[in-house]
Amino acid sequence: MTEIVIDPSRSALVAIDLQLRIVGRHAEPHTGADVVRRSAQLAEAFRRTGALVVVVKREWPQDPQPAGSELVDEIAPRDDDLLVTRRGDDAFLDTDLSELLPGRGIETLVITGIDTAAVETTARTAREAGHRLFLPHDATAGENGDAHRLAVQGTLPELGTVCTTDDVLAALTP
Repeated sequence: MTEIVIDPSRSALVAIDLQLRIVGRHAEPHTGADVVRRSAQLAEAFRRTGALVVVVKREWPQDPQPAGSELVDEIAPRDDDLLVTRRGDDAFLDTDLSELLPGRGIETLVITGIDTAAVETTARTAREAGHRLFLPHDATAGENGDAHRLAVQGTLPELGTVCTTDDVLAALTP
């Protein structure tokens, strides 16, 4: 496995769609609660080291938003975090994320969230933009466990380093 080296001054955690109505759905191979817990652990570690935390929220076309659209408390943005609202699978598409990250000198991304398709789509765009990626498979889940496993074993390794939450936490510990 590739050594995980994370420079907090040039790295960001991107936590995707940790909203009540999404994390409460059936998820495989990890529960929504597991993904929230691991993403929150990573967010705390990133904040503690001064690294950027980007919280991505899905917004639906209707207004008002459906019940449960709010972010879970564990990952709610703090003062120094960025909140990005997306409308499609890709956190970069039709958002200002592609300008915000380079403007802050961000080169490395750790991407977590629900669902696997949104994580994979965002990772593809991030890779094309030249970001180095770490993808903790235990902090990602989707409605279809087989599709998640296929992504973890096939697609995601082509985009970045598939790892665990503990691997990233260890890289952030001085």
